[in-house]
Amino acid sequence: MNAGPAADPAGAAAALAAAGRFFQALEARGSSPNTLRSYRTGLEGYLDWVSANGLDWRAPSRASLRAYMAVLGEGHGRRTVAQRLAALRSFYRFTTRQGLTAGNPLAALSTPRQSRRLPEVLTVAETERLIEAAAEQGHGGGGVLSPDAGTGVHSAVAEALALRDVAIIETAYAAGLRISELASLTVGSVDLKRGEVRVTGKGRKQRGSLLGGPARAALARYLEAGRPVLTAQAVTAEGGAGTDAVAQDGPVTDALFLNHLGDPLGVRGLRYRLERLRVAVGLPEGVSPHTLRHSFATHMLDGGADLRVVQELLGHESLATTQIYTHVSPARLRAAYTASHPRATVTPEDRRGPKGSGPGAGPDG
Repeated sequence: MNAGPAADPAGAAAALAAAGRFFQALEARGSSPNTLRSYRTGLEGYLDWVSANGLDWRAPSRASLRAYMAVLGEGHGRRTVAQRLAALRSFYRFTTRQGLTAGNPLAALSTPRQSRRLPEVLTVAETERLIEAAAEQGHGGGGVLSPDAGTGVHSAVAEALALRDVAIIETAYAAGLRISELASLTVGSVDLKRGEVRVTGKGRKQRGSLLGGPARAALARYLEAGRPVLTAQAVTAEGGAGTDAVAQDGPVTDALFLNHLGDPLGVRGLRYRLERLRVAVGLPEGVSPHTLRHSFATHMLDGGADLRVVQELLGHESLATTQIYTHVSPARLRAAYTASHPRATVTPEDRRGPKGSGPGAGPDG
């Protein structure tokens, strides 16, 4: 599509104002930083294209929108195109509710179909290897430590980080948490006695998830012997006097998981820690914190959990989102076949064969 005359300044200003209000609404609704970043990229690119082609953003024609989709398709994959269109649909729904546009011009356009990929899942044995690798850090000095290697403080921090990393993996796998949920956990959100954790998920919606025995034990060890060491690091860095300063001033932060400086461990830090462990264990590329969430859901279903129970624990609004985990694993397929098919197992009679079919059988004996 050839570029038309530039859009009028008033129209461009109105588009920017509407976009600003839209992002304010998303933030107020509790949208994640990733969603905000994705929507901002998609919407700003679209509005730039509309302005460059002299179109009215309030009522673009279907032909114009198809031309924009063609432009998107030239440099992006189907997943990206779908994300950009989702941002535009959300924007136009907002402007329609606000009376800024007469309707959603994208309502009649279909989203490109995406290939349905099964999520990457660890086996139970691989998950255990990941936990063992995290535990071994405290003995081998594999943590992210300060330069003063070999000192007593250095060794204590290494052990604290090992306790923390084991607790991170156990918690993520036991409760099926998103990485953002894991990073936002506080000390008060965990109830070890009841084996529960309160999670703030997408849209600031809270839900409860459960912790098994190993996760509770790992968290108890970390809270007792690991986190206090990391908290003391923050106080020391600020010019305090170790644990005495902690007692006087109170905890530096109520974040559950801390880094080697005693600050909250964020999403990037969590990704970095798991990547180091992945390499140490020799797991394939692509294993991420979200892989533990996928593994949680798949292993729950393999163990016979109801799909709606898994939906509740994962915090999915729609059951259709949870159904991606109903892909049949080879182990579950074989177990179901063996339990259900009347001829799935071999009996002694099967080995002998039908009467008269053995060696020497026949009319002549």
